[in-house]
Parts: sequence; C-alpha cells; structure tokens
Amino acid sequence: MNKTLSFLAIPMISSIFSVAQAQSKLKVDGILVNEKSEPISGATIKLSPTGVTTSTDAEGRFIFYKLAPNTYTIEIKAFGYSKQTMTAVLSGEDSHLGEIKLSDQSEAIDEVAVYGKYYQNYKFDSISGSLRLKTPILELPQNIQVVSSDLMADQQVFDIVDGITRNISGATRQGHWDNQYANIRMRGSKIPAFRNGMNIEASWGPTAEDVSMIERIEFVKGPAGFMLASGEPGGFYNVVTKKPTGHTKGSVTLNTGSFDLYRGAVDLDGKITKNNKLLYRLNVAGQKKKFFTKYNNSNRLVIAPVLTYNIDSLTAITAEYTFQGSSYLSNGNYTFSPKGFADPGIANDFFYGDPGMEPGKLRDHSAYLYFDRKLSQKWKFHAQAAYFNFDMKATSTWLNYMTAAGDMPRYYSTADEHGENKFGQLSLNGEERTGNIRHRILAGVDYGNKKFWGDFSSLSDSIPSVPLNVYNPVYGIPESVFPKVDRTLSIKERAKSQTYITSSSYTSFYVHDEMAFLADRLKLSLGLRFTSSSVVSKTGADPVKDKVWSPRVGLNYLVTPSTSVYALFDQSFVPVPGADWEGNAFKPIRGNSTEAGVKKEWAGGKWISTLSAYQIKRKNATATDFDHPLPNGNGYFMMQLGETTTKGIEFDITGEIVKGLNVNANYALTDSKISKDTKAENIGNITPNTAKHTANAWVTYRLQQGPLKGVGFIGSVQGMFDRAIGITKESNFKNYIRTDGGISYQRNRYNISLMVNNLLDNRKLMTAGSTTAKNAKIENSVMYYTYIVEARRNFRLGLTYKF
Repeated sequence: MNKTLSFLAIPMISSIFSVAQAQSKLKVDGILVNEKSEPISGATIKLSPTGVTTSTDAEGRFIFYKLAPNTYTIEIKAFGYSKQTMTAVLSGEDSHLGEIKLSDQSEAIDEVAVYGKYYQNYKFDSISGSLRLKTPILELPQNIQVVSSDLMADQQVFDIVDGITRNISGATRQGHWDNQYANIRMRGSKIPAFRNGMNIEASWGPTAEDVSMIERIEFVKGPAGFMLASGEPGGFYNVVTKKPTGHTKGSVTLNTGSFDLYRGAVDLDGKITKNNKLLYRLNVAGQKKKFFTKYNNSNRLVIAPVLTYNIDSLTAITAEYTFQGSSYLSNGNYTFSPKGFADPGIANDFFYGDPGMEPGKLRDHSAYLYFDRKLSQKWKFHAQAAYFNFDMKATSTWLNYMTAAGDMPRYYSTADEHGENKFGQLSLNGEERTGNIRHRILAGVDYGNKKFWGDFSSLSDSIPSVPLNVYNPVYGIPESVFPKVDRTLSIKERAKSQTYITSSSYTSFYVHDEMAFLADRLKLSLGLRFTSSSVVSKTGADPVKDKVWSPRVGLNYLVTPSTSVYALFDQSFVPVPGADWEGNAFKPIRGNSTEAGVKKEWAGGKWISTLSAYQIKRKNATATDFDHPLPNGNGYFMMQLGETTTKGIEFDITGEIVKGLNVNANYALTDSKISKDTKAENIGNITPNTAKHTANAWVTYRLQQGPLKGVGFIGSVQGMFDRAIGITKESNFKNYIRTDGGISYQRNRYNISLMVNNLLDNRKLMTAGSTTAKNAKIENSVMYYTYIVEARRNFRLGLTYKF
C-alpha cells in the first residue's frame, strides 16, 4: 500500500513544484456565443503550443492564465457548430478576445433558435463540475449517461420519480412512496441519490426533486467513489441543480392533464448588478393533482433561489436554498389481491386508504454554500457545504390480513419522520506535465453526517368499520373514527422508545491522476480512496466502525477523434445503517467492479453510442426479508445476502440521427444472482427486484420545412422483461411494456405539447410487487399479493413561453 501511495504522489509532487516555478502572468480570455449572442457552454478550447485544454462555463467564458510572451493558436470545438481556429499574440499585455461568434454547422441560426437543436439539448459532451473531472465523456473510462432538463421538459415529467429511468439503460424504478422518494435500481442494486456531488441518500429519502430545480441528472454506472466518498458498486445518480448563468432570461410553463392536474413553473435567470458581480436564479413551481387512485391527492410547492457573488475574475461564492413542501392523503398507491398480481377484478382506481384519514405533510429544506477559486490557469480549488432538514408528519394504514373474498381489515399507525444531514467537501484539481506525460490531478476530502428519527407507532390495531373489500370498496369513514396522533413530545423523543434512530458519518480522502500519453490519445487513470465510517443502528448498539482503502484503475484509448475504447477496475464501500429482524447491525457493502466498453460519436458529434460490458461482485447486499414484517406491519425488515454477482451488457444512443429526428434509446441485459450465502438453497437465486432485460426508446421528429414547419411527433416505448421479486430462481413477475405518444408545436418563443401516457391503456403495468403468507392466527386468512400498478391511459398538456 505504501508503494501505491508513493507512486500516486510522484505526479502530484512534481505538479506542485511546477506551479511554484511559474513566473509568467499574461492571460488570454474570451466569450463564446452563437449568432443570437447566447452563451455556448461546455465548448472545448485548446491552446497551442502549450497543449492546455479548458472548457467554457455556463456564461460561455474561458481563460488561460500565466502565459509567457508568444504567439498562440486557439482551437475551438463545440458540437453543432463549425470548428474555429484563431491566433492570439502576447507581447507585454493580456489578450482579451471579447465575444467570439460561432456559426451552426448545418442550418441558419434563426432556425436553431425557433425550432431547437435537439442533439444539443439531449446530448452532453462533458459531465458537470460537481463530478470534479474535466475529461470529456467520450474519453472517460466509465459509462456515464446524462438526462438533460430539455429532455425532461419534452417528456413532461415533473419529478425524479416520474419516468426518468426510461432514458438510461438498465435503470429501473421500484415504485413505492411516490410522494416522498425515488427507489432506483441499476446493475443489480439500489443506487444512492446524489445532489450536486454529495451523497444525500437517507433511510427513507431524499425527497424526490422537482424538475423545476434540475439542470441535468447524471447516471454514473459502476463505482466512482474516488471522487465522491463511498458509493454503491452499481453506481449512483447525481441531480445537478440550476445555477445563475449571468444572462437575463426566463420561462413560464403551464401544465394540465388527467386526474385534475394543474401545474405552473417559473424560471428566472439574470443579473442583480450590471457588472456581473451579483447574479441570481429563481425557480418556483406549484402543483395540484389527484392520483389515478380514488381520493388520493398530492399538492406541492417548490421554491429554489440561488445567488452567486463574483468577488473577482478568479473567485466566486454561491449560496443556494431549496424548499420542497407537499401535502398528500397517502404516501403510496398499493393494490392487494388474494388471487394474483394485476388482478383484473380490481379496478385501476382502487385506493387502500380512506378520505377520512389525516393528510400527510412533508417539509424539506436544503441549503448549499459553494466557494470556487482559480489558483492559476491550470489549478482550481473548490469547497462546498450543505445542510438538509427533512420533516414529515403523517399517518398510515395497512391490512392485518386478507380473506379469499377480498376483505382486508386494516390497522392505523403514525408515520412521522425527521432527518438532519450535514455535508462538506474540499477538492483541488489541476493539469501539469512531466515530460511528454500530461497529468490531470484531483485530490480532495469528503465528509458526511446523516441522522434519522422515525415514529411508526400503532394508533389502532383495527379500524372500527366494515373491512375494505378490494372487489367492492366502500369509503367514507368519519374522521372521528381515526385516532389522533399525540405529538406532544418531539419525534426525537418518541423515536427513542421504538429504536427508529439511525446515525451514520464518514470522512474520505482521495487522490486521482489521469495520465495522458501518445499525444493525449492514451489515458491511464489511477485513483485511491481512504474512507473512515461509523454507523449506529436502530438498536442503539455500539457503532460499527470501518476504515477502508479503495483503489481504482482506468484505461481509455482514443482510436479516432470520435471513437474510444476503455477498461476499468474499481472497488466500492458503503456503510449500511440499520439491523435485521434479530437486531444485528448490518455489515458494510463491499463491491468489486470490472468494466469495458466502446464509445462512438457520429455525424460530427450530433449523436453518441455507448456499448459496455461489466461484472460486479457485491458482498453483504441487502434485500427485503419477507419472512419478517415490521411490528406495525407497514413493510418488512431487511436482510443481508452473502454475495451477489451481476453481469451485464448495456447499450445507449442519444442525439440527432438525421435532421429533425432525435432519439434516446437503450437496452440492457442484467444477469444478477446470489453467488454466496450461508443458506445453500439461496445460491443461484435471482437478486430480488431485478429485470434481466430492459429496453426503452424515445423518438421525436420535427418537420423542418413546409406549412407545418415546427410540428413535432413523439413516440415512446418502455419494456422490462424476465423480472424477479422475492426469493426465486426463475422470473416470477409480469413483463412490462408501456407505450406513449404525443404531438407538439414549436414557434418562436412558444412551445405547446400534448403527451398521452399508456397509449394502449395497459392495466397490468406494475412497478413493484411482493407476496405475504397467510396469517396463521386467523382461520379465514389467505396468502395475498401486494403490488403497485400504473395509471390507466392519461394525458398531459403543456405550454411554455421563453423570454
């Protein structure tokens, strides 16, 4: 290990020494814009003969520092625009190039502004700054897929649980509590939620982000903990929130649709001071809707202001606050049947609760503070801190048992939750050379502390009314029948008596060096991370403490400027809060991942394809223990498996295939099974809640000329096949095939779109399921099926105005 550390430290020490020797102070800067003077972000700028490469920020700006007097060649590349080369001569003064206008490659810029360049909106060339790495996606030794805010707007999704996974190969969502959080799986495991580069995964959370606050969502496949502390071997998704751009613009979006849906969102972006010192971004959204199930509803309010203060051209501070509040009748939309999944005798609008229940209220506050400092042209320092405060006051009901006739006597319980999370990150990255080797170095520290309190105490063992019958449900229980929750004591006090308290903390140090050889065509990435973690389970037993070293090796070769092949080995480590039904604290999850793939950009970068193959060995994976329900019956305990082995192949394509035709399509083969276990009979079982095959396609075509110019047609299909739930060696859950379609019209600053979801009105679309054995204490009880079925055919109509 000491040899490994020494090896990784050599390029870092030489880089710092080189920085210390730098004496030149001249600079070259400029701003990239299109012919409408709109900034072009993410463009690649290369300065020769230095070989230094940078990219434009959200305002289209770029800058090269500490240059010696010389004549420099600047190469500019931005997808969708013509490549441009220019010269900058430095003698005794800086060179300010001002605005540099790029022309579109294939069509007039007014056509772009009116009708949109979909390959630009859907396809990204680089990852966000929150992932720290400066290397373009094409040249990263890892499969990373990005979902843009424009794609989400076209799909008329409103939050992270609303169909996002269709855009990513192998990603599936296990529908659970739609009002609260997402439960996304990928590569054989549930993946954690990150926001702006921080792991905000919680016991029951985080709150599903509203799209009004989202700039993009990055799905990082496989471990990447070298830059983000501990992480699942299956990967994670990183929600990147909207920040000020320094350009005055905005939009208003109105939506309506089936089930009394009404939604409005405003996005304002601009300057508070004319000199660009103080910038702002404000997103506000309000939503009122009913679910497809009877009586259930959800109202939501989102307020997300952001302020950026540019202290000088090198230093910036950004403060961000987000409030998400919602009220709802029931957190989920479950169906129960004594006969089987997708029981045709049960109506699609079946609701297992009652309008007389106490509505739930959720309040989620989060705050970020960012500090960025450019130390030189080649080196940057970044620091950020975040605080999350989540509070939910609610009640819940569940069935005690079920009869063959469909009667389900229910009980009533408290469902209060509270969470407080604190995070901090420091990172330093830069670029230097040792001889002919170019180094991109990243080093940092990552800290997190997460605390959760829950009160799930029973209020009534049996709701005093006629049992609800799934085939002939009767609602309308008087509110007076339901007992009130005694919240005299704080939830922190109430949780003590139930042991629903978890606390976890971690500190991680990491270093990563990407070395480029052969004129930057061959890249070798070496990374090492040390993580120290402490987890206190619900039982309050002694903390489980771990100290882990995790190495990473990646290789990428640029076969042509538009084609790369890569290979990766990475290890992961995840502290696991909680305990099994016997009170034993969970062990940390350990994962080894190997991956190889090929990436190819087509048609001058208008669309990209990615093909990858991988194998993950994941020890101590958690799964639902269906043999041991929670004391209040609202769910089950979790258990840990010995080891799961997941092998897979994934294929993604994104962008404009031909003029006007834009595609986001993917396929994944995921073969995930239990490979080691203390119980021999479990070996060979399929990892619960996995789909062996997933396939999705989102296709849009917009007419480019003629009297119907601007009219667009939308088609989508989603499929999950050979699915498994519970303990099984064969697929045992129905296949999922959903089709959607729509039409839109885009003209000048306006866009109107009509989407019809579940076009074929398939009433057997299920996102989750489980089985429960009969209650041995009740003579007439039977085994029953629990599942979540999707809504019948429905529509959404949206209107957007940009200014």
